[in-house]
Amino acid sequence: MPTAIRVALLLLWAVLSAGPALAGAPVFPAQIVAAVPHDPGAFTQGLLFHGGALYESTGLYGQSSLRRLDPATGRVLSRRALSAPYFGEGLALVGDHLYQLTWREGRVFVSRLSDLAPLRELPLATEGWGACLLGQDLVVSDGSDKLFFYDPETMALRRTVSVTDDGDPVLRLNELEAIGGMVWANVWGDTRIAVVDPASGKVLAWVDCAALAAGVTGTSPDDVLNGIACDPATGRIWVTGKHWPKIFEIKVPGLPFGQPGGTGRQP
Repeated sequence: MPTAIRVALLLLWAVLSAGPALAGAPVFPAQIVAAVPHDPGAFTQGLLFHGGALYESTGLYGQSSLRRLDPATGRVLSRRALSAPYFGEGLALVGDHLYQLTWREGRVFVSRLSDLAPLRELPLATEGWGACLLGQDLVVSDGSDKLFFYDPETMALRRTVSVTDDGDPVLRLNELEAIGGMVWANVWGDTRIAVVDPASGKVLAWVDCAALAAGVTGTSPDDVLNGIACDPATGRIWVTGKHWPKIFEIKVPGLPFGQPGGTGRQP
């Protein structure tokens, strides 16, 4: 079946299966599989999974860090602090190197995966919010409706795409994760995660995490959902938020796009 026809049929199926909804991409509630403790002092900016561990970038000036976590307990296994003038942001894995964005400092810190040791710095032309690796591209958000696709070796810009839902721009794109060939994007201040087609920028579906946030969100308006990690080998997905005391493993029944492995619906 031609790709265009397949995508059209999936979109139609998604709208019908999601039930009555407002205009825009269909919304699918996240369901909690498990929850583990999370350092409530961590202002989470980036999260990823690799080799049996979670890796986390935390922000705030004077408090930013790069961490390795035990996904079974949430315990911090190792940590490296960033210098006080830097505000840590999104995190991506490129080969065996961790790429950690900075917010307004125009830098990407490249660190060794094995021990979090700093290796080099690369330039960043925009603000840094979220990051993920998709194929050969380092995908970066800057808080706008844009996704930027960079060469991770040089940070040369390859292309940009504007993210839209039903033709309207989706602003405040934040933490990113590549899942099933799509880009999952936190939207700052929203309890939903956008599942974005990286070719067109269209939001194909929303993952609603409101039920997770209700029990853990602090009193600060900054303590929002932020942090998405996926293990493509097992299909496990984790989410958390800034200063949240828990990391949640979730599943999204019925979601037709952006499932681990790119196989479509979860059972």
